[in-house]
Amino acid sequence: MPLADPLRLFPQTLLLALSLLLVSLAEDVRAESPLSFNRDIRPILSEHCYACHGPDAETRYGELRLDDRNDAVRDRDGYHVIEAGNADESELIARVSSADPDIAMPPADHAEPLSTEQIETLRRWINEGASYEVHWSFAPLQAVSPPDVEDREHPIDAFIAARLQEEGYAFSPQADPRVLIRRLSFDLTGLPPELSDVQTFAENPSDEAYQAFTRKYLSSPHYGERMAIYWLDLVRYADSLGFHGDQERSVSPYRDYVIRAFNDNKPFDEFTIEQLAGDLLAEPTLESRVASTYNRLNRASGEGGVQPKEYLAKYAADRVRTLGTVWLGTTVGCAECHDHKFDPYTIKDFYSFAAFFADIKEQGIVSGARYIEQLPVPTPEQSEQKQKLTTRIAAAEKNYRKARPDLQAGFEEWLATAKDAQPQWTPVVPSQATSTGGATLSVDDEGNVLASGKSPDNDTYRIVLPLNQASASVIRAIQLEVLPDPSLPSNGPGRAGNGNLVLQAVKATVGGKPVQWSRAMATHAQDGFPAENLLKGNRGWALLPETGKRQALTLIPQQPIVAPDDDSSEELVLELVQNHGTSHCIGRFRVLATSNDLTDGLAFPDADVVKLLADPSEGKQAQLLEYYRTHTPLLRKERNELAQLRRELETLEKAILTTLAVTATEPREMRVLPRGDWMDDSGAVVTPSVPEFLPAISVQGNRADRLDLAQWLASAENPLVARTFVNRVWMLFFGQGLSRSVDDLGAQGEMPSHPELLDWLSVEFIRSGWDVKRLVELIVTSETYRQASSVSPELRRNDPFNRLYARQSRWRLDAEMVRDNALSVSDLLVETVAGPSVKPYQPAGYWAQLNFPKREYQHSDGSSQYRRGLYTHWQRTFLHPSLLAFDAPPREECTARRERSNTPLQALVLLNDPTYVEAARALAENILQQGGDSFESRLEWAWNRVLARTPTELELTTLRTQWEKSQRYYEQNPDQAAQVVNVGLSPVSKNLPAADVASWMTVTRTLLNLHETISRY
Repeated sequence: MPLADPLRLFPQTLLLALSLLLVSLAEDVRAESPLSFNRDIRPILSEHCYACHGPDAETRYGELRLDDRNDAVRDRDGYHVIEAGNADESELIARVSSADPDIAMPPADHAEPLSTEQIETLRRWINEGASYEVHWSFAPLQAVSPPDVEDREHPIDAFIAARLQEEGYAFSPQADPRVLIRRLSFDLTGLPPELSDVQTFAENPSDEAYQAFTRKYLSSPHYGERMAIYWLDLVRYADSLGFHGDQERSVSPYRDYVIRAFNDNKPFDEFTIEQLAGDLLAEPTLESRVASTYNRLNRASGEGGVQPKEYLAKYAADRVRTLGTVWLGTTVGCAECHDHKFDPYTIKDFYSFAAFFADIKEQGIVSGARYIEQLPVPTPEQSEQKQKLTTRIAAAEKNYRKARPDLQAGFEEWLATAKDAQPQWTPVVPSQATSTGGATLSVDDEGNVLASGKSPDNDTYRIVLPLNQASASVIRAIQLEVLPDPSLPSNGPGRAGNGNLVLQAVKATVGGKPVQWSRAMATHAQDGFPAENLLKGNRGWALLPETGKRQALTLIPQQPIVAPDDDSSEELVLELVQNHGTSHCIGRFRVLATSNDLTDGLAFPDADVVKLLADPSEGKQAQLLEYYRTHTPLLRKERNELAQLRRELETLEKAILTTLAVTATEPREMRVLPRGDWMDDSGAVVTPSVPEFLPAISVQGNRADRLDLAQWLASAENPLVARTFVNRVWMLFFGQGLSRSVDDLGAQGEMPSHPELLDWLSVEFIRSGWDVKRLVELIVTSETYRQASSVSPELRRNDPFNRLYARQSRWRLDAEMVRDNALSVSDLLVETVAGPSVKPYQPAGYWAQLNFPKREYQHSDGSSQYRRGLYTHWQRTFLHPSLLAFDAPPREECTARRERSNTPLQALVLLNDPTYVEAARALAENILQQGGDSFESRLEWAWNRVLARTPTELELTTLRTQWEKSQRYYEQNPDQAAQVVNVGLSPVSKNLPAADVASWMTVTRTLLNLHETISRY
């Protein structure tokens, strides 16, 4: 191999040497400047010392606080742990540098010893005076001015350029226009740019054009969706409870609120207040009440055996942890069991925060997996339709109730004849009674069926009733009167632990033909036909123990049962299917045999109406008239019209989405729980308050509430909220925050790389009126953002994590965007904004372990299958596997930063998930229809569609070989071609040969699997 040209090599070598010299000089200058406690000292003490000598009094040793300067420098009977200005006389230096294991600090079993460099840093700091600083994130926000840097008008660029110059570096060139517009589109909408946008910007990559595209994407409805993805991680949004059976719940209107808030650029302070306390506003709107669903997004349990007190404690603790992470950016949750070991949060602070939420009406157990109250959230169209139906119903009701002479005459005639219409029940003694579950059934002399022996959880009783015992030709109803018994739990009538008798179903046959029921009623009425219609359908009937009260189940067949009028042996066979313990004294059976039609309420009134007929008082007359109206043929047309309108309204109301309502009630008592033990009531009672080291809270009433808390968070005096939010917004556009520990801005977190820039952005954010879009626009229009993401060997070596921002960063797209991108470039994506959650394709059996109830996953059909990943049903314990593969969190807890992995499973998802196979087929069809006639033109079209660039010669050659091989295979195996092109619900083009589509699918599946395709760079 020939040697490199020395004349060409020399300038590069010289440039590298000069760069290294500049870096060295910059380090020397920095080394001579005074040390910063927050930047240089606090991280050392926090890592090695604060656990034993920090804020937590319970675990503090030696009565020493190294987080408190007054305590650290005080005289201790002739010696000082820190003697300011004299490191040699400071016990701290002696201990951390000692080789004696008996006195060396930190102890060997606690932490790693300090490095020589760290010890020297502490020594130098003490000699400089051992000055302390308020932790940077807790310090009040101060207005700062951008540094004066030549040619850097943009404030962000001025801060970044000043640090780069200090370190001996400069900005990277601006990214290629095609790369930059693709980056901007993904960052602001979560979707790839349209081909027309790419071509337009590539032809004119001016500042004006870039700013125009920035405004276009910020005004896109998809901007709100992109921002919502991250916010929903923070607030742990999900469509299921999270504990035990992980049952589904309806909260999607809250997601729509978040999307709408970002799209409408709702000020962040309002956004904060509405979520924490929208229900407490003076005049809460439907939107603000939906926003307050935030308070109900915690995990909950519908498991019958939970301890309500325990789970109320869990819910309270979850809300405090989430509040601390979302708005304060600190690990308040560390104070749940004891004072925080690193930050000044006490355990009292934790439960005082919890007390703010003690007014939320809730239960520890979510009965039947349903919350106490559902808030209907109609769309504008549904609201309009509901108003129209309500108006029509009112008019129909008025017409139905207007006085009419013929109606009054009919009523009086009915009164005269109805008093004698009493139901006549005929006892029927069973001729046979058996059990399929092993119980022994017998019939006593009075016709009562008794059970003894085995009592299985599930059983079926077969009862045979001879119909020749009936006293009339037509049987209109059958009644089972169950009886209590002192030998049964709670006096019966069942043998379950609580005395309950549960019937799942009652099946009947006459002459081998099944009997269909039209109506079933359980009642506690004393006599007569039961009027109370409690339980319907095939869900079963629970006959609860009520001592001394008659309990009956009445069943009315759809068609009357014709009883024989002779001595024939026609029989009615009943099968009583029951669970939860069988009965002991089942009871007796009766039939209602009459020539009257039970559906005619006037000819055959029920027992309650008969009692009213016997009372001539004026009040009872009004009740009887109302009853007459509901049955008379004179009002049949009016009743039918009114019933139809009410059914339409009921159908509409069932279609309206609901969310979990937040209702304030009398706050429950909140105590400090020592060690977080929910059973320990020895802790002090606390009321809502905020930590003393933060600005004071303003209280409007006698007791601080969630509204006061929200306004405290959203005040300009609170230093944490703006810093936390700005730091995370920065992360969305650079892959990391100015402080990389976006979930912990406390002592254990990382010092910002550019603290002055973070504060300047935070102050500007508040000054702008908490304008989120302005903040985003400020960031993405900076040269810092527009840099190329390519990295030189020197920068990779000296700044591997890009803390200087001498380049842009690159990362894999979030899970939802990976899917959205595939659907978008294949023209399958349905871009409808907002709406209920949807269910993409999912492997069969993935939900097999979900219980209470057992569930079978049914994927969505039609357009719902192609919604954005943001709308995917979020099952906490079984998150959709495609989302899970690409590191989406289950949202059981607040997630401030998603981790990004690179695994073979991701490639398998992209190759085999039906969503991606279907997208590859749709993309292949578009290539064949729009990409021209040659392989080259088609591949170039595809490459531009997917990656916003043209393929290289190597890429073209490689894929040509792959395509040719696939074309031969599928032409020889048409059944395989048909199989692969028919994956998915979208229609397959009938005008394209299956072999051609399948062979191009090989190319498109490769394209969709490329690292570049699923990356933002």
